[in-house]
Amino acid sequence: MGWTGKILRVDLTGDRCGGEPLDKTWAEQFLGQRGLASKYLMESMDPAVDALDPGNVLIFATGPLTATMAPTAGRYSVVTKGALTGAIACSNSGGKVGAEIKLAGWDMVIFEGRSPKPVYLWIDDDRVELRDAGHLWGRSVWDVEPAIKAELGDPAIKVASIGRAGEKLVRFACVVNDLHRAAGRSGVGAVMGSKNLKAVAARGSSGVSVHDPGKFMAAVANAKGALQPHPVRQRFIKLGTHAMLDVTHNYGSLPTRNGRDVRFEGVDKLNASASQRSHGPNGTVNLITNKACFACTIACGRIARIDPDHFSIEDKPRYRTASGGLEYENVFALGAMVGVDDIDAVTFANFVCNEDGMDTISFGGALAAAMELYEEGGVTREQTGVDLSFGSAEGLVKTVEECARGEGFGAEVGLGAKRLTAKYGRPEFSMTVKGQEFPGYDPRAMQGMALAYATSNRGACHLRASPFASDFQTTELDGKAEIVKTTQDERAAMFDSAGICAFVAAAIDIDRIAAMLDGALESEWTADRIRETGERIWNLERLFNNAAGMSRADDTLPRRMLREPAPSGTAKGLVAQLDRMLPEYYEMRGWDEAGRPRGQTLGRLGLA
Repeated sequence: MGWTGKILRVDLTGDRCGGEPLDKTWAEQFLGQRGLASKYLMESMDPAVDALDPGNVLIFATGPLTATMAPTAGRYSVVTKGALTGAIACSNSGGKVGAEIKLAGWDMVIFEGRSPKPVYLWIDDDRVELRDAGHLWGRSVWDVEPAIKAELGDPAIKVASIGRAGEKLVRFACVVNDLHRAAGRSGVGAVMGSKNLKAVAARGSSGVSVHDPGKFMAAVANAKGALQPHPVRQRFIKLGTHAMLDVTHNYGSLPTRNGRDVRFEGVDKLNASASQRSHGPNGTVNLITNKACFACTIACGRIARIDPDHFSIEDKPRYRTASGGLEYENVFALGAMVGVDDIDAVTFANFVCNEDGMDTISFGGALAAAMELYEEGGVTREQTGVDLSFGSAEGLVKTVEECARGEGFGAEVGLGAKRLTAKYGRPEFSMTVKGQEFPGYDPRAMQGMALAYATSNRGACHLRASPFASDFQTTELDGKAEIVKTTQDERAAMFDSAGICAFVAAAIDIDRIAAMLDGALESEWTADRIRETGERIWNLERLFNNAAGMSRADDTLPRRMLREPAPSGTAKGLVAQLDRMLPEYYEMRGWDEAGRPRGQTLGRLGLA
């Protein structure tokens, strides 16, 4: 109950698909989605294998609340060893495809090996087959999804696919579903491309049952009652995450021009207000409407358009349309991080990332590193083919297209910031942790986020911990380590493993989530059990990374963040004080000084 009790295992090398029972013991220990898939990953492969080797395993996983009536219960995760980082990767997405896989009767799909030719997986309840995708190879997400629906004769089919970036093994390629929702981080799309797997298409009619419908519905009603009137929900409906741009700019925590600055003078041309007012010769308004994922009453997604006379879409009719618009992370990464204040150029770059499956955060971070290389003489215009100075909208537009196709200097940017800067002899320009580019929070201004970035198992991430409230109040370190550790554990289980969205966190607390799980599943779930489950998941991921060759040396930040003080804002004159927080964090985790979980910790969590 809650779980379907079935796993689909796909042998891509041997062209075989077969179902097997869910390991209920593991499910009780790791819950679902991120946690349960990480357990299956650990047991199915050698963590030391290269991410692009056929020995890597790729898992599409749902949670026990996915496809139920729980608010925002449409999430799924893609779990693998990341092509960008070499660390464990869990990339979470909304939209509707996760719910469809669950409604077809599967808790997760495990892909092993590599197909000798391009294929896609078709799931029609219990009828599952690998189908030829040769005619889809070389085509973008925007082409593939409607083509599969037409081929199978059902417009209600849900599709997750890679674009050309995944085929070209761009290190930060992602998996896109519903045309512009993405399992975005760590290069999961490159792993999918390395397996010659173009797409997963699903149609489900099996439904999802829960253990105690009365208890579950009462818990859902309570959770929705808390969510509906909450001011955070109202703000997300009106502004999405876009409103955060003004917050970080004003605070001095907006990474700008590859982290050289923490405030962006062009913010008023890119913020939420700018997206809602007319601009350009045609008086175009960027934002058209918002959009919701499965079972969501928030609808934080944005639908936007580009001014029809903007240079980016000259002779490009496919972009004279409405599609996924600007949210905080993409407007930061494609705007402030590269110094571009042209909202249409930023929207165009976002469209291309959606169309061809690239993580906007990592693309922006990699391009920012390239721009700093360019300005410091590390690469020339002869090499780049375009002015790559900070602020160059033309450079942004040209490079994003080249990167998606794996051509020109865009192919170099597709290596990611860490590999790119190492190749050109300036590794200090890489604003990454474990090879993954920073999200939109400067760790000098946000000390809790500094620790969260450094210790995140998947590399720099703003969604693995929640020190936001503390960080926007003070730069003092007291309590930061505890906040980071506690929220890492809670988020691992509450959202990424249960199957709901983290954006309900302000209204739906851990007790309400425990009540929904308690109604959905046979065993008893409490807030304390959720926390322990999250701690178990976090330590399992750490064990995977240790086995992959990672250590304390990888729990660090770029030199700029540790040695170059913030130039302005609340944290002016400060650097990230990681050296003071990390030992305290390790002690709280029950890890030794080298960052390895102690035997006592593993025994307590059932991981020994």
